[in-house]
Amino acid sequence: MSSIGVVTIGRNEGDRLIRCLKSLIAQLPEGMPIVYVDSGSTDGSVAAAQALGVKVIDLDMSVPFTMARGRNTGFAYLVENFPDLQYVQFIDGDCELCPGWIDRALAAIATDEKLAIVCGRRRERAPEASPYNRIADMEWNTPVGEAQACGGDALMRVSAIREVNGYNPTLIGGEEPEMCVRLRQRGWKIHRIDADMTFHDAAMFQFSQWWKRSLRGGWAMAEGAAMHGKLPERYQVKESRNRWLWGLIVPIAALGLAWFTAGLSLLAFLLYPVLVWRVYQYRRGFGDSPADARLYAFYCILGKLPEAIGQVKYWLTRWQGKQATLIEYKVPSATH
Repeated sequence: MSSIGVVTIGRNEGDRLIRCLKSLIAQLPEGMPIVYVDSGSTDGSVAAAQALGVKVIDLDMSVPFTMARGRNTGFAYLVENFPDLQYVQFIDGDCELCPGWIDRALAAIATDEKLAIVCGRRRERAPEASPYNRIADMEWNTPVGEAQACGGDALMRVSAIREVNGYNPTLIGGEEPEMCVRLRQRGWKIHRIDADMTFHDAAMFQFSQWWKRSLRGGWAMAEGAAMHGKLPERYQVKESRNRWLWGLIVPIAALGLAWFTAGLSLLAFLLYPVLVWRVYQYRRGFGDSPADARLYAFYCILGKLPEAIGQVKYWLTRWQGKQATLIEYKVPSATH
């Protein structure tokens, strides 16, 4: 345990952050370094974290904030002040650490010196609270075994993260899988084990929140393909083209040609129920209940529109030479 530290990041997470930090303090040995990187919170998060005895770093908000930059800042602090650390547990400020996770993750990462990252099952704290929370809970349930990428919560080997210079601080989304691409290029591996890792509080109760989250996902796809699409794995190229096709090209063509085809082009919209059915069948095979599979399939196909728009936003921003800004869907938690 003396070889591990923790980095958590947050922005106006309020009570979510307090739950996160208390879950760390309750489970980790006294003296284990925990650093919280705050990005301009106005809800008392900094004072609350300091009251719990956690080291707090305030990011310089004159520089555009990204979650990647926050994680890099916390990581740099740990390796500078605790040079003997071998591992760092990253956890987002809206998550709680599950009991027993650290022990299981350390045991797993010790089995292979080329394992850069070990992650587990992130679960939603209240999946029943809204359909959007439920969708997020299903999204977190990825296959166990060697993986292509991880999410924001994961145990990472310090030497591996230093080798690739950490996260790309300019990315406003998709920074974890992008770093994993660079790790895998250097021969490192990512592994997901069958263990509960964190409880996440998506707090998505409105359609507008889900829409913004989907926009960010589309942006991340476009940027990922632009950065690494020429690699042998064609990173995010297939996903990006899929969103262009079903999110924009097909509906625009069907509507635009309706007058010239006496409405026959509108039959193209019948393809969407077929897509929903295919996703439904896939999720049923994955073990979802019929109700959950229907929910996931419907929003998966509906999400192609905002994801396509997110890609358009990325390319327009890049073409105009503008600075990317965060696409935030969360609402602030309770203040202190």
